[in-house]
Amino acid sequence: MLYKRSSDAYNRGSERIVSQKVRVEEEVEAYPTESVDLRCEFIDGGGRTKLTQVSWIWEPIDGQRDNIAVYHPIYGQSFPNPSFKDRVVFLHNTLENPSIRISNLKMSDTGRYTCEYATYPSGNEQGTTTLIMLVYSTEETSCLNVNNNSSPDRSKPKNSANVVTVQAETKSVVVATCEAMDGKPAATIKWLGSVGGNHTTNTTNGPDGTVTVRSEYRLVPTAADNGREVTCMVEQKTQERPWAHTVQLSVEYPPSVSIEGYDNNWYVGRSDAVLLCMASGNPVPTTITWTAASGAMPDTVVVSGNKLTVRKVDDAVNTTFICEVKNKHGASRHQITTIVIEALEDPSSGGVVAGAVIGSLLALLLVIALIAVLLTRSRRQQRRGFPSSGDSIATGSGGSNGGDYGNKARLLFSGTGNNSSKNGTGANNNGPIYTYREGCDATGTLTEKANDFHTHHLHHPAVGNPPSAHDILLSGEIDEVERRKFELDDSMEEEYDRFGGGNMLPPAYHVHRGHGGEEELDVYLDDDMESQRDGSVISRTAIYV
Repeated sequence: MLYKRSSDAYNRGSERIVSQKVRVEEEVEAYPTESVDLRCEFIDGGGRTKLTQVSWIWEPIDGQRDNIAVYHPIYGQSFPNPSFKDRVVFLHNTLENPSIRISNLKMSDTGRYTCEYATYPSGNEQGTTTLIMLVYSTEETSCLNVNNNSSPDRSKPKNSANVVTVQAETKSVVVATCEAMDGKPAATIKWLGSVGGNHTTNTTNGPDGTVTVRSEYRLVPTAADNGREVTCMVEQKTQERPWAHTVQLSVEYPPSVSIEGYDNNWYVGRSDAVLLCMASGNPVPTTITWTAASGAMPDTVVVSGNKLTVRKVDDAVNTTFICEVKNKHGASRHQITTIVIEALEDPSSGGVVAGAVIGSLLALLLVIALIAVLLTRSRRQQRRGFPSSGDSIATGSGGSNGGDYGNKARLLFSGTGNNSSKNGTGANNNGPIYTYREGCDATGTLTEKANDFHTHHLHHPAVGNPPSAHDILLSGEIDEVERRKFELDDSMEEEYDRFGGGNMLPPAYHVHRGHGGEEELDVYLDDDMESQRDGSVISRTAIYV
């Protein structure tokens, strides 16, 4: 370890070194009969080291080690070396800061002083300070021998700096002092700092020709100045370098307070809602009181120091909470109004509502689909030409079907039974047969033609021209079973709609001879569509009327 000599006087070794985790001053100087402080401090940023014991070991020469002071947190202090007994004291009764003071110094006290810790788990940690004892020069010694009441021509001052505890106020006061006592010649004092204060200096002459210089640092103290630093620097000819010491300002002020923790989400049923009363002041506030503007505290509220806890939020805590703190300089209070809102909606009930809405939509879609099916079936029946009750398909207006087909109403299925007539009148078949003729005005009319059709039995050959399927249908002399053979199924209806809709009758019906020689009716459903020059498509077999 390297040591740097210094000519500073009592407590002049302001520079400190750190050996591992132990902080000490590298070197101090003192005169006989004076006192000296040997500072030691344990630095452990992580706080993982356990301190067991601390000892001060004096090494007057290399190889010789004597314990002069021991401190144990359980067994207390011990001073085993008789040479230092009653001259050594611990300045702080803690392991973290076991600084000592040696009084009534002797020239033989020179040497190295090691502050050594016994720790776990890292083992021993130590730092060493060198004490240098100063002597007067020959001239100074002669002067002292001639007149014991006089001092040498050159005398190092005893320097010190102290903080003055003040209260925050609006006028300038002394907050720190610095003194260079009994120096010859007089010392010069300077202040270093950024707090924005100023200083005054005065001197006092001693009877022995020494001069004491005292400086006071002043400012208008505020709460923000508490803990800020200023440095006193002393310069004097007998000092090889300036002496400097830093102090922290101590400004006391009444407390200030705020309440934290309220998040504007206190709903009915919420548990463990917390408010914190945050106070600051110097000295630290010692009294914290919670009250409610509504009177007594609600039953669900628990107060512990600066913490207020609501175990279960209900309408009783819909109030204003007040926190008041005090220290010796005054009191301060802060309040906050808590608003209780309705409980949050249960997610399960939301699911039930959503399910009900979806179910209602599905039911509505089902009803719409059913209505669509019924309308489709009704339209198909109308397209097939089934008349409604009391309608006539042989008139110019078309009856109930006239809206769909106009004067071109189909003459199929004009009757509803074996007694139906060919003209849909329910009479016999000897009446006239009506056929459709396109008029000049494009309105179309029904004209009568002679009824040359006679009843034929399908099992006997016809005489002359055989009746067509159309005539058979119009005759109304086939039973219901035979009539259904001529009805169109849905697929035929679709084809019918594709190629003409209401302007085209179903495909032609033809009689052919089946097994056994009997005549049967067939429907020709071949792909017999033919394109026209005007772009339309018509069937070669369908009957147009």
